[in-house]
Amino acid sequence: MIAEPIVPEDVLLTWGATYKKVAKGEIIFLEGTNASFYYQIIEGRVRWVNINEEGREFIQVMIESGECFGELPLFDDKPYAATAIADEDCVLLRLCKSSFLQMIKSSFDIHFSFTKLLVSRLRFKFQTLRELAYNNPEQRISTMLNYYKRTRGGIGNSLCKLHLTRQQLADMTGLRVETVIRTIRHLHERGSLKIQRGKVFY
Repeated sequence: MIAEPIVPEDVLLTWGATYKKVAKGEIIFLEGTNASFYYQIIEGRVRWVNINEEGREFIQVMIESGECFGELPLFDDKPYAATAIADEDCVLLRLCKSSFLQMIKSSFDIHFSFTKLLVSRLRFKFQTLRELAYNNPEQRISTMLNYYKRTRGGIGNSLCKLHLTRQQLADMTGLRVETVIRTIRHLHERGSLKIQRGKVFY
């Protein structure tokens, strides 16, 4: 499900944004580097990760079409806190930092949209840290699925298809992939989600 863009495409183009195609697996920016652009996804998906010394990824969040990523350094002039990698072929809109700052200063509605976005992502991090502290695989995975359902426009008891692999869920929750597989199967048996032909609906 495509998220509602935080900034309409035509508005970004008016402020000078340009399109950029990114191939699956391509690094868009690296953790620790300085931010020069605001990014919003038109097509595709991006994973925002930290990578340890052994090369293992810890996925902070998956960014879908219509959403933005890497916006924090535009506000505080600090380096990127994570690396952005194209999870599939993408079309991005990118707007240079100076134009981005002028844009949000010129529009209360856009500025307030970013305030709500940052609060939502901060709340998600609080919830994630709490579940990691409890070390309960079902709670960790359920929290992740509930967040994605809420932010992807899921309504009530309607089912959403999970577009994450078991490995990606493991990388997001700090669990082993075998634990994720076992936990998903248990949640299916309890009726908390459904597995149909290997696909997960929640």
